[in-house]
Order: sequence, then C-alpha cells, then structure tokens
Amino acid sequence: MPGTKVLFLRALAASSAAFFLASATAATPEEPMLLVAKRSFEDPVYGSTIVLARPVQGGGHVGFIVNKPTKLNLAELFPEHEPSKKVADPLFLGGTVDMNLVFALVETHGSRKDGAIPIAPDLFLAYETKAVDRIIESESDHARFFLGMVVWRPGQLDDELDRGLWFVDEPEAKLVLRRKTDGLWEELVRRLEAREHTI
Repeated sequence: MPGTKVLFLRALAASSAAFFLASATAATPEEPMLLVAKRSFEDPVYGSTIVLARPVQGGGHVGFIVNKPTKLNLAELFPEHEPSKKVADPLFLGGTVDMNLVFALVETHGSRKDGAIPIAPDLFLAYETKAVDRIIESESDHARFFLGMVVWRPGQLDDELDRGLWFVDEPEAKLVLRRKTDGLWEELVRRLEAREHTI
C-alpha cells in the first residue's frame, strides 16, 4: 500500500476535495456537461481542453480535464502498491486544485456502495483513498485516474460561458474515458463548430 507520507498527503487533500464534492450528491436542476474549449480560448492550462463538469450547491461547479495525459503513472506515484503497477495508462491532469490527490472516474451501470458519487450518466467519481484504491485494484479497465480537479466559484463558469470560451455538449462515458485522446479536442471542436453554424 502507499507509504505513510503519501497516505497523509492524500488524506489531507481529500479533506479539501470533500469540501467541494460533498454537495455534488445533492439534487440540482442542472445537468452535468462536457465543456470543449473554443479555439479562441487561449490559456496555458485550459486551452484545447475537454472538461467534464458538474454543478454543486451554491452555484459553483467542479470538473476534470479529460484529455491531458501526464508522463506519470500510478506505479511511479505509488511504487509500494502492487495493483498500481498493473495499470499501464498514464495519470491525467484533472485540474489545478488538489493536484496531490488522485481521483478516479469509473464507468458503472447502476449504483455504487463505496462512496463514489455520480458525476455524469454511467460515470462515478471516487476521491476517498479507500475507494480509489479499490478501483485501482479491481476496476482499472473501466476507469481513468486524475491528479487534481477544476473548481469554479459560484457564477464563474456562467461568466466563462457568457464570454464564449466553451462549447457545451452532453457527456458520454465512452468519450470521457477514451484511452487515446490525441486529436479528440480537434474532433469535438469541428463537430461543435458545425453544429453551431447550423443553428
């Protein structure tokens, strides 16, 4: 299992993540969305990104960049955790908040009992250490692992949408968890630009 120092860091970060994510389970009239950065959104972190986003209570949003693989993998992060060595996929940069915490998005049809929260149709988010470890151990083929997340303050995402920085689409588990993300942003931008021109 991960060393004591790593576990401490993960637990510390989890307390911060929990502050944003605990309210995500509450009923809300808004739906999760797939945000696709427009070509005009020039930003060193969020330019050319695809972000799975979900509203939380109070008007804020949380999300995860799904097309920015890092050069790290779970084995490098947790060298003493044997199941991590079997996960070949890289860790993805989920966002700039809580970058010392590993999050897991896992495809599940139905419900879960491990504390993972629904974030989009057929997609659940795990942020507690034990739940993430269980997904690494038994469900990594249907999951993606992230370092960090995106957090929008109340009204912040609405402002970005008003400024025309993002296309908005419906999230699909197969697309969000697509193993090869090279060219995915360009593919979605072309499709959404074409859709915008027909409206």
